Amino acid sequence: MTKASGTPGPAPGPVSPVYLDSASSEPLHPAAREVLLAALDQGYADPRRLHGPARSARLLLDNAREVVAGCLGVRRDEVTFTSSGTEAVHRGLLGLAEARARTGGTVVASAVEHSSVLHAAGWAAERTARRGAGQGVQPVLVPVDRLGRVDVDALTAAASGDGIAAVAVQAANHEVGTLQPVAEIGERLDGVPLFVDACASAGRLPLPAGWSAAAASAHKWGGPAGAGVLLVRKGVRWTNPFPGDDRVDERSSGFENVPAALAAAAALQAVVAERDELAVHQATLVDRIRRRVAEIPDVEVVGDPEARLPHLVTFSCLYVDGEALVTELDRRGFGVASGSACTASTLEPSHVLSAMGVLTHGNVRVSLTRDTTEAEVEAFLAALPEVVRGIRAEAGLP
Repeated sequence: MTKASGTPGPAPGPVSPVYLDSASSEPLHPAAREVLLAALDQGYADPRRLHGPARSARLLLDNAREVVAGCLGVRRDEVTFTSSGTEAVHRGLLGLAEARARTGGTVVASAVEHSSVLHAAGWAAERTARRGAGQGVQPVLVPVDRLGRVDVDALTAAASGDGIAAVAVQAANHEVGTLQPVAEIGERLDGVPLFVDACASAGRLPLPAGWSAAAASAHKWGGPAGAGVLLVRKGVRWTNPFPGDDRVDERSSGFENVPAALAAAAALQAVVAERDELAVHQATLVDRIRRRVAEIPDVEVVGDPEARLPHLVTFSCLYVDGEALVTELDRRGFGVASGSACTASTLEPSHVLSAMGVLTHGNVRVSLTRDTTEAEVEAFLAALPEVVRGIRAEAGLP
C-alpha cells in the first residue's frame, strides 16, 4: 500500500504491464506484422523505376493505396503515403493554404486542434506576412464549449472574413475524444477549403464528410510508425508548399516506405472489419471508467460522454500532480498518458483542457487497445483511488 507520508512504498501491480495509451500509439496489429515481414523482402526497390524489383514494389504500393482508399471510402488517386501523420497534416493544410495564397494566409481553426495543426496554421500566416501578400499574423482560433465541441456559428462567421486561406477542424479530439461536427461545418463553408485532422479517429470511425484534405496516421490504428496518409479530394486546389523533388506525385516527398505502407493498409483493413464490434466493447469499458472515476472526490471527467471516440477517456484530479500520477500508475504496471498528448514534457498546461475551461491539474488520458480486457480495466480502477489518495497525502492534503 502507499504510505501516508514519505516515499511511497512498493505496491503490487498486475501480473504483466497494462498498456492504456493507444491514443499515442496502438500496438502493432498481427495483420500488419505478418505483411510487414513479407513486404520487407519484396518492397525494397524504388517503385518509380522500370526494372522487375521496382515493378514489384510499385504493385505493392498500388495495392496498399487501393486498400486504404476502400477502407476510408475515398478514391485511390486521393491517397498519398507520407512519413508520418504530422507530415500529412503539414502537407494537407499548407497545400490548401498555398493554393489560395492570393486570397490570404489566415487559417481558421478550433482552439483544440493538435499542435501540429496549430504550428502549420501559424507558419502559413507568417509566410504570407513575409510575402506582403495578405493580412493576419496569427491563425484565428475559434472557442469550444466545456465538452470540447467547436462553436459552429463562430467558426463559419470567422471563415467568411477576408484573407481566409483554409479552415481546420479535427474529426475527433486526440486528448478528450470529443467528435466535431465536420460534415455540418463543411456544408456551411462558402468556398473555403476544409482540412480535417483524422489521425485520432481514422480506422476507429468512418471518415466524416465535407473535407477538402485530410490526414491520418497508421500507428494510431495498429500499423507501423513512420507511415502517414494524406488525402486530397479530387478537384480541390492544392499546391505543394515545400520544395519538390523528382517524384511525379507532388503530394509525396522522397522514397515511399513501401513495406510500411502495405502493413499500414493491412492493419487498417483488419481494424475496419472489426471496428463495430470492438467499438461496442470499448465504449462499454470506457463508460465504466467514466462512472467509477467520477466517484473519486475532486475528480472531473472531461469530454463529451456520448459523441466521442469509443476507446478514450480523460479525467483530471484536483490537488494531484499529473506527472506523479502517471509515474505511480506506471510503477503499478499501468501505462497512461497525462496532459497534452504531445507536449506533456513542457510543463505547460494542456491547451485543449485550457480552451475547454476544465480542470488541467492531475490530468490522465486512458485509451484502450483492441486487446484490453475487463479484468485489466477493473485492476486499474482498483488501483487509481489509492494512488490519488497517496499523492494527496504526500502533499499534506486530507
